[in-house]
Amino acid sequence: MIAPRRFLPSIPSLLALEAVDRLGSASAAAEELSLTQSAISRQLKSMEEQLGVDLIQRSQMRLHLTPAAKEYVQVARTALNQLAQASLKLKANPTGGSLNLSILPAFGMHWLAPRLQDFARRHPEVTVNLNTRLRPFDFDTERFDAAIHFGQRDWAGVNYLRIMREDVLPVCSPDLLPDDAEDIGWLTEAPLLHLETRPDAWERWFAAQGQEVTGIHGMLFDQFSTMGQATIHGLGVALLPSYLIEADLAAGRLVPAWRGPGVSLGDFYLVWPQSRAESEPLKSFRAWLQGQIDQTSNA
Repeated sequence: MIAPRRFLPSIPSLLALEAVDRLGSASAAAEELSLTQSAISRQLKSMEEQLGVDLIQRSQMRLHLTPAAKEYVQVARTALNQLAQASLKLKANPTGGSLNLSILPAFGMHWLAPRLQDFARRHPEVTVNLNTRLRPFDFDTERFDAAIHFGQRDWAGVNYLRIMREDVLPVCSPDLLPDDAEDIGWLTEAPLLHLETRPDAWERWFAAQGQEVTGIHGMLFDQFSTMGQATIHGLGVALLPSYLIEADLAAGRLVPAWRGPGVSLGDFYLVWPQSRAESEPLKSFRAWLQGQIDQTSNA
């Protein structure tokens, strides 16, 4: 049930309050909202009268929100953003629904994107919007319906659907591989490349080989795509997911830097917030994804 109307200020008043809080003056808020200063003042006065509390503190040429109004405007800002995103979703797909999905770049490009045409064919009523996030975020403040997560089940407040395990391989360019590559010791002296979101990957890999190595340093990358290209061009040895480098291994652009057992640093999951009811587009996507997982497992 919606709250009584007396507790619901108008959207123009909320926009005026949010702009004054962010910009610090009625003139700046008026310019951004294409209004006059007096119109901004009227909106703020109207909200104060409606709610029965003071919202604004005036000091010299600047306006400041009271501490209580500061807290209030944070909630209002989130609500306005959510309403704007809902409007965009409606505009993008007026006949059906849309799914805003946060993806990891490499997984999204190499595993998910090639399969999405099948989802689009089966569910033409759903528009899938993709955006990149490299780390967990707060579903209450972001516009996403679900996300692709890598690692462990360590994202609080979400449901999980396991997609696949990721195996990583140490690889390098053929020119970088030494004659004594059968000795794992050469890797402790080699230039090792690192991914920002997996700072301990090499330590964990060495531990899986029975080697305790600490204090590893080297070039740092934010995405697999750039780290992969750096590896191909001989800048170092990288731990890359097997599903990303099949073509490069087959073409000889990359070679295994060590023939030891494969190592998994985590799993890929679809996650979605426990605090929200599942939308129909999310239900359709989750059911389709489960079918893709089953096909891959049975292949």
